Amino acid sequence: MIDANIIEGKRLFCLVDGEHYPPVTKWTIRELERSGGNVAGLLFVGGTEKVQNAVQELQSSQNKYRIYMGGSYFQQTLGILQKAVNETDCEVVVDLSDEPVVDYDQRFRIASLILYEGRIYVGADFHFKPPAQNKILKKPSLSIIGTGKRVGKTAVSVTIARLLDKNAFDPVVVAMGRGGPPEPEVIIPDKLDVSADLLISIAEKGGHAASDYWEDAVLAGVPTVGCRRCGGGMAGSPVLSNVLEGAEKTNEMPEKFVIMEGSGPTLPPVATDASIVVVGAAQPLRHIAGFFGEYRLMRSDLAVVTMCEEPIASQEKIKQLEKEILRLCPEMDIALTVFRPEPHDDITGRNVFMSVTAKPVMKDILSRYVEETFQCTVVGISTNLSNRKKLKNDLEEGLKKADVLLTEIKAASIDVAAKTAQEQECGIVFMHNKSVLIGGNVSDLEKAVLDLCQSVFKGGKK
Repeated sequence: MIDANIIEGKRLFCLVDGEHYPPVTKWTIRELERSGGNVAGLLFVGGTEKVQNAVQELQSSQNKYRIYMGGSYFQQTLGILQKAVNETDCEVVVDLSDEPVVDYDQRFRIASLILYEGRIYVGADFHFKPPAQNKILKKPSLSIIGTGKRVGKTAVSVTIARLLDKNAFDPVVVAMGRGGPPEPEVIIPDKLDVSADLLISIAEKGGHAASDYWEDAVLAGVPTVGCRRCGGGMAGSPVLSNVLEGAEKTNEMPEKFVIMEGSGPTLPPVATDASIVVVGAAQPLRHIAGFFGEYRLMRSDLAVVTMCEEPIASQEKIKQLEKEILRLCPEMDIALTVFRPEPHDDITGRNVFMSVTAKPVMKDILSRYVEETFQCTVVGISTNLSNRKKLKNDLEEGLKKADVLLTEIKAASIDVAAKTAQEQECGIVFMHNKSVLIGGNVSDLEKAVLDLCQSVFKGGKK
């Protein structure tokens, strides 16, 4: 039986399996009500032979339920369900269906819809509740979230923060990371010399100097609030975080626009006016269009698909990915992008050793781009920022031929890469991975972002 603690005193909406014997369905609904739930409506999903009898059985009961019939195909049934949960103003959707009427993939689609509508979704042995969206912010705001880890969400956030800063939106970024500070920490780049030496000293004292909020502060040059989180649920809730306290700090800051940055697939537990979702083209398609990838897409206004190039993702997969996103969210704006290195300082004429988080197959592409674009010589590249032992070995050989280390601010970039370069008296330049538009249904990524954020200022998004 469904946990009474979840349904007691709540308005329920039940998904009824048309294949089930009507008296059994009626018996189950009666037991839900005996457990304290108030059944407000029912939707028959699938099955046709017993549906009419079931409807008659339920209509003959003392309680009068609003009864809905599923469509002839599943997408139509989802539309009916969305309408029904709002019309009945239910708090909990109880799934009484089963195979073969509703399979695993369809259940996740149902779950994504129910969570998007802000309701709880429960079944015999599962319980999903929508990630919290606490209304804390007093300024126009934007969320930047991801469908997974290592999709380049922070790089996209830096690109967007820079863009908004350049266009007088006056942004502040609230970042949440697994290595964030125990208390929310405000970084104002204009008042603090955020140099390599400072970050190394922070790392030497046990701090995580490569955390997302430091990357945002250094590379975007805008105020940031660093927060921490532990764990993440399937739909994106953190197990524990101090993000609410961090978000509250922005209310007292002079900046005019708030960017709430997620961490991997974990979402900021704060309501914002608009949302951008970052999707990695290298991810399995099912992780984006299935499970709770659909939920993350549904709550977003723009999808930025990163790493849309071979050998990371084939053109066929990229086309399929775009098609799947539009199948689930037909009105979604989609930007297909690639990342390209952008040094934070001049490296012209230098012998450069690079340390990055990119996949090894990208070495030649990145090296050639940096050499051609910034007129330097790339003497080596390590893709082992997330593997300290291998990174140390790469640096030991690579820095001998270099006079500057060009590194991302990620993983072991400070405590290993930058510190080693400092010890060898090698220059240190930080690197941003800039988002470059190569396709999609938006013709100008900067304009798409600015239009979305401008609509927030005008009250067009909520």
